[in-house]
Amino acid sequence: CAAHLHTPPLALAAAADLAVCALNPSMDSWDQAPAAAALEETVTAALAAEIYPRAAAPAALVTTGGTESNQLGLLLARERHGAVQTVCGSGAHHSVRRAAWLLGLPEPLALPTAHGGLDPAALDDALTRLPGPHLVVATAGTTDTGRIDPLPEIADLCARHRAELHIDAAYGGALLFAGRHRALLAGLDRAHSITLDLHKLGWQPIAAGLFAVADRDRLAPLSLTADYLNAEDDTAAGLPDLLGRSLRTTRRPDILKIAVTLGALGRDGLAELIGRTLDAAQRFAGLIERHPRLELWERPQLSTVLFRPTGAGDEQIAAVRRTLLTEGRAVLGRTRADGRLWLKATLLNPYTTPGDLRQLIELVEGSTPDDRHAPRRIPPAP
Repeated sequence: CAAHLHTPPLALAAAADLAVCALNPSMDSWDQAPAAAALEETVTAALAAEIYPRAAAPAALVTTGGTESNQLGLLLARERHGAVQTVCGSGAHHSVRRAAWLLGLPEPLALPTAHGGLDPAALDDALTRLPGPHLVVATAGTTDTGRIDPLPEIADLCARHRAELHIDAAYGGALLFAGRHRALLAGLDRAHSITLDLHKLGWQPIAAGLFAVADRDRLAPLSLTADYLNAEDDTAAGLPDLLGRSLRTTRRPDILKIAVTLGALGRDGLAELIGRTLDAAQRFAGLIERHPRLELWERPQLSTVLFRPTGAGDEQIAAVRRTLLTEGRAVLGRTRADGRLWLKATLLNPYTTPGDLRQLIELVEGSTPDDRHAPRRIPPAP
């Protein structure tokens, strides 16, 4: 299974999630979850400082994932600036468009490029000609290709045009813990708000999303008083107020599994898992490049590899994927790039072996109509 951003969860994170199910606290008032509330405050503060190392008062919230976090990014920009015009790349996540619709904002302008990313020249032109205020949504790891937008250049343009910047790093944000790969996120901390999902390259059971801001004062619009949950006299007496940490009321303490994982694996453990996963994607891309009957779209930045049988039409590509799926042999994704349909392998298991990768190629090749009876010559893994 290598179709989507859906990971095999870590055993220790699953055990922590089971404990949450058994205890069943809710994070909408302190008296329902005093220990979980303290843990959430501590861990989110540490993660916010990791995301924004130079900010004076960063903050982070726990969310259900990228959709909720992106919605928060648009909501807070609207509360600060009014009816903002969102500008993004054509490969931006569909939740950006849906959030604008839910919030009554103008339809986002998706700037087209062959690779789906956000092109700085096109962005500069759009910010120059479109009336503001503007909210730019950049992406660090698109769902279609895993591409990371040129974040430093985009941040420069936002500063020049006085535009808000939200970065959807749901996929790629975990590279903050990835040592040698962290440089791919240069410029991330220049965003006003950031989306990050640890149920992707963090191997958490769903859900484990985060929304971070450079200045905790930006979260003020989320404040709410409900007398039965956070009465003003209780808050004045020092009881923590949890309602301002989410748009939801009832919510699970998803921070526990994150805390257990960070405590057990540390930076080195997470960096090793991420490095193994990204290395497997590069290895898979190399196998495809050397294969005489397969075509690689481009070398991956993260762990998403697009490929297709050489000379196959889009209908054949779709048929290969459905055949593998319905016969129960492999689960691959599909996406469009350069106007063509591609098979998509999203590798997220750190223990994927070269043999697994070769077998996947053999399955694709054996399901291609023109190759069913052709001899197979799979180049050896490097």
